[in-house]
Amino acid sequence: MFARKAPISEAFLYAKFDFECRARGADILAYPPVVAGGNRSNTLHYVKNNQLIKDGEMVLLDGGCEFSCYVSDITRTWPIGGRFTKPQAELYQAVLDVQKACLRQCTVGMSLENIYSLMLSLIGQKLKELGILPKYYIGQQLKAVRKYCPHHVGHYLGMDVHDTPDMSRFLPLQQGMVITIEPGIYIPEDDDSAPEWFRGIGVRIEDDVAITQEAPLILSADCPKEIYDIEQICVPCQHT
Repeated sequence: MFARKAPISEAFLYAKFDFECRARGADILAYPPVVAGGNRSNTLHYVKNNQLIKDGEMVLLDGGCEFSCYVSDITRTWPIGGRFTKPQAELYQAVLDVQKACLRQCTVGMSLENIYSLMLSLIGQKLKELGILPKYYIGQQLKAVRKYCPHHVGHYLGMDVHDTPDMSRFLPLQQGMVITIEPGIYIPEDDDSAPEWFRGIGVRIEDDVAITQEAPLILSADCPKEIYDIEQICVPCQHT
């Protein structure tokens, strides 16, 4: 997050991420990472990673590495200039609130599908609070929510990024399982139905979670995601 001042190339962040993973003992990257600046963060599987990220834009980095045959899959979104604008902070905090609520549900007996239903409901509430959806929305609300979050809440994780793909997401979670929780809200810059100040912003926050008999164990907890912590990391480097 504190690599260098803006503007910065997505390719540089890709290389920096790869280097830091390997320098800390990773064998390889788990998959080609997404390093998406600005409006490109609204493309879910953007992997060109070859554009400049300008000051004032955010960058979404979805990456993971492999260590001893097990993989990680983490996403963080942050302002490349070190400070969130008001719209960026509002959208980011909305996603973070949804993610925290979903993480609390990662317990034995729940299922990824249960958590997905919760995520859609919470995102719908947040979209209304932000004025992206009308407060008294009448119509197919789930369809409207899926427009702004067109992916599931998570997947199984293990020796592959989408581990055991044949296992249903309706299965009750069991102790020892590892899953991802990755809500997002994506507002393309050409979405005329959304408030102008949110257009071009895409946010996803993803953590890896081990299911235990007690509280969920967040394996990626050391990777900062609170707005205050991100700004504390990013801002000092802007003066170097």
